[in-house]
Amino acid sequence: MLLQETGSSVGEGSHPEEIVAWMLSRFAGQRLVLTTSFGMEGCVLVDMVARHGQPIPVVYLDTGFFFPETYRLRDRMVARYPQLRFENRGTSLTPEQQEARFGPELWRRDPDFCCRLRRVDPMRQALAGEDAWASGLMRSQSTSRAGIRVVDWDSQYQLMKVSPLAGWDRQQVWDYVRRHDVPYNELHERGYPTVGCTHCTAPVEGAGPASYTRIGRWAGTGKTECGLHEVEGLRSKDRQTETSDPTTFDVCLRP
Repeated sequence: MLLQETGSSVGEGSHPEEIVAWMLSRFAGQRLVLTTSFGMEGCVLVDMVARHGQPIPVVYLDTGFFFPETYRLRDRMVARYPQLRFENRGTSLTPEQQEARFGPELWRRDPDFCCRLRRVDPMRQALAGEDAWASGLMRSQSTSRAGIRVVDWDSQYQLMKVSPLAGWDRQQVWDYVRRHDVPYNELHERGYPTVGCTHCTAPVEGAGPASYTRIGRWAGTGKTECGLHEVEGLRSKDRQTETSDPTTFDVCLRP
């Protein structure tokens, strides 16, 4: 189905709310899931989706190492958006079991393996069998994310990935939060531009809610990504965006 057949046309430069509306129409009747780690961008995307009133599943991965503030935000989001189905698909491996099997402070000794156990493998299970995945990624978040496309084939999880906020920056996200009174993590007001696990997230001097940097994540390790998003080489040759106009997209799903 081409976008022109639906009477709508959206592309890389379209407003995120237009992209969300297109996404919900394009994947109607298919398995579409929204994921969030309760970062500000994810909360904004949840709000945009919720405005359409469809019972879309919102998957999050409780790593067992959330900040108390993140759990409080989760509860506020669930109460604020009852039309959505929030699902914790985090690992069943408790922190105590992890320590018994792999030793103490795995996040310090081997952060990549820790992220695989508590984030990447659970996400792979959560996305298995889904047709499309909506994410709050933005190109402005880091140089490694600068090539993100609004719609792409994700070879890591083998499904279509939609990033409606790809063209935005944190200031635009923060403006939306204030305009629509979207819940957000109170740690953003205490110098945490991003919020992950307690052991691997540190405040950044001078950072406020409208600023974004990942230097407070896994500080001193050179690591800036948990591995959930393979932001380079997402597109496979047989699943590229199909269009005669490079600024307007349609997608081709598996038959």
